[in-house]
Amino acid sequence: MWLRILCLALAAIALLSGLCGGMWRLGWTIPHGSSLAELHGPLLISGLFGTLIGLERAVALGRDWSYAAPALSGLGTLTLLAGAPTAVGAGLFILASATLAAASLVITAKQPAVFTGALLFGALTWFSGNVLWLIGNSVPDVVGWWLAFLILTVAGERLELSRLVAPKRGSEAMFLFAVGLLILGAQNGLMTPNGAVLYGLALVFTTTWLLRHDIASHNLRQQGQTRFSAACMMSGYVWLGLSGVALVAAPPGAALHTYDFALHAVLIGFALSMVFGHALIILPAVTGIRIAYRPFMYAPLALLHASLVIRGIGDALAWQAFRQWSGIVTILAIVSFALTVGLASKRRNTEADRVQHRFP
Repeated sequence: MWLRILCLALAAIALLSGLCGGMWRLGWTIPHGSSLAELHGPLLISGLFGTLIGLERAVALGRDWSYAAPALSGLGTLTLLAGAPTAVGAGLFILASATLAAASLVITAKQPAVFTGALLFGALTWFSGNVLWLIGNSVPDVVGWWLAFLILTVAGERLELSRLVAPKRGSEAMFLFAVGLLILGAQNGLMTPNGAVLYGLALVFTTTWLLRHDIASHNLRQQGQTRFSAACMMSGYVWLGLSGVALVAAPPGAALHTYDFALHAVLIGFALSMVFGHALIILPAVTGIRIAYRPFMYAPLALLHASLVIRGIGDALAWQAFRQWSGIVTILAIVSFALTVGLASKRRNTEADRVQHRFP
């Protein structure tokens, strides 16, 4: 348990540091902002999401060695923030992603299926991006591999859950087609017209699959926490699709801010929506702390999507003020969600303590 809490703390450090770097890139004055800005992408993708996904996979597998994945990615965050050479942090991220791939391989061997294969392939794309970053490729050149890690992880998990409803014809074929396009786009690079279009089409096909086959569309008709999680999922899918449309309609080489919008539509609109939607399930499983759903959790979710609307307008019209303030709204969304989760867990535990005291 202490290692799980430590990994969560390191993920939080990566989040805060990455956000500070992002704010500097948007034009805000941040202490040590220039150095953090250079690490903005690696800190958020490998330091934050790599640690969280590695921790979730380790808990699911239940093997002690699998906890090396989140521990190594957390250590990579610390070394980068301490000023160590980039190669040291990248090397630790490589070891973390290799461990995650090994854990995913064990799971796939135990349960061969398309969804477990997608999780394994996602870990391998993270590994590939880290290796390319280590040997000197720029972040824009490798970010397609890193984003594929997040997309394949979420898509693989949703594919597993889709088995709870009646399968629709062509589900797995469409899923595999989208994966193929995603890998081709990442290989060619998001900064090339061909790579951007292929990657964008992959995101559009993935979004279409998720909207058509994911159980979240059914859960929107439920109540309480189930409906909240489904709302997070479905709204995140919309941003994933919009990112794809932007890459196809205006590849980064032909439009000024397409790269910025597409990247953050995936990272903020899609990935963070998934974090919001899964937090009430994953945090209790990882920490043992019970968290009660509260309706006011929709407010941070609305703020998160509002921040992307503001950023999208700023990117489309080249309004720097909109782009700058979108960062503030994003931070408010994250902080307010963390506070609501903290208050919900505290209230739930207090109620449990009272019951325990009255009825030992």
